[in-house]
Amino acid sequence: MVSPAEGAVVWVHAVSVGETIAAGPMVRRLLARNPGITILMTAMTDTGLAQAQKMFGNQVRYAYAPYDTPGAIRRFLNRAQPKILVIMETEIWPNMIRQCRNLRVPVFLINARLSERSARGYERVKGLAAPIMKSISWVAAQAEKDAERFRRIGVAPGKVDVTGSVKFDVDIPESVRQASIDLRERLKGRPVWVAGSTHGGEDAQLLAAHKKVLKVHPQALLIIVPRHPERFEPVAEKIVKAGLSLARRSRGDDPSEAAVYLGDTMGELMMLYGASDMAFVGGSLIERGGHNPLEPAAWGIPVFSGPHVFNFETIYQRLLNDSGVKLVADSDELSNHVTQLFENEAERQAIGSRALSVVEKNRGALDRVVDGIIERV
Repeated sequence: MVSPAEGAVVWVHAVSVGETIAAGPMVRRLLARNPGITILMTAMTDTGLAQAQKMFGNQVRYAYAPYDTPGAIRRFLNRAQPKILVIMETEIWPNMIRQCRNLRVPVFLINARLSERSARGYERVKGLAAPIMKSISWVAAQAEKDAERFRRIGVAPGKVDVTGSVKFDVDIPESVRQASIDLRERLKGRPVWVAGSTHGGEDAQLLAAHKKVLKVHPQALLIIVPRHPERFEPVAEKIVKAGLSLARRSRGDDPSEAAVYLGDTMGELMMLYGASDMAFVGGSLIERGGHNPLEPAAWGIPVFSGPHVFNFETIYQRLLNDSGVKLVADSDELSNHVTQLFENEAERQAIGSRALSVVEKNRGALDRVVDGIIERV
């Protein structure tokens, strides 16, 4: 259980790894603007808290989020005594929000997104959902479509603003840039593509795609990074069974001669993107909804995803509008594009430049969000 803190407590709830990474620049900016506050970060998963601790060390405080039951939330609030609650993205917990309102703790939903599918689900139970939505103090929505959906499900129109996605304000620390350079040097000029945040059901497709790439580019390396650590071992077994030579990052293996490099460590995906020529973003060849394509785009490399990207529809649409991402239907199409781009450095650079340009021209949401939080504290 979290212990009492000095200074105003800003409770930042980021359910898992992706939301924790998205919260990082906001937390750094809040600490810089108001060093007297205490940031309390919570997550629902071990990996989420481990990511936060890796990012911030002793700059912030950490705790597991309580179960969303009245007693657990009440005890947590009595102990932590937050001045505000900042919830990242779409995590709407009824008891957490209701009890914060009862204690007059403002609840901010930051970098908020809401798919049409989710909005319809809330509308089906509007009688239950509307009182919770009315308890939210501010929604900083990623796009007008998201804002409209939050209004539809009961958030007061005056409490909804479109700030854009803070994920466009991605920052790459110098230490990460240097680590990517060091890894790239170890790979001795080999053509490299990375598959980040992969899920079950995608591994076989990605390995099949890599086998086809190897027929044309026998020196090519695939870096595969499963989204969840419990999948590290099963994915390693799949690679070996596919007849591909394997190097594992967690064991310090030399990747220079392997066909596949397994990124079986936590918190290094951003660096691995930077060591690659192009990237596939997982959770998209299956109906998971995809993951954040802006991390590889910020490196200025071509980005691929499967067809299922509904969790990041606004971000993908902006990349698609400027030809900064390519959606592929299956592993055959993916392998064809990877093969072609390995053969055309000028085209790789052009596509990567377009992806980076989308990131650069959409920055600014972070300042709007931080201003909004500080105004309301």
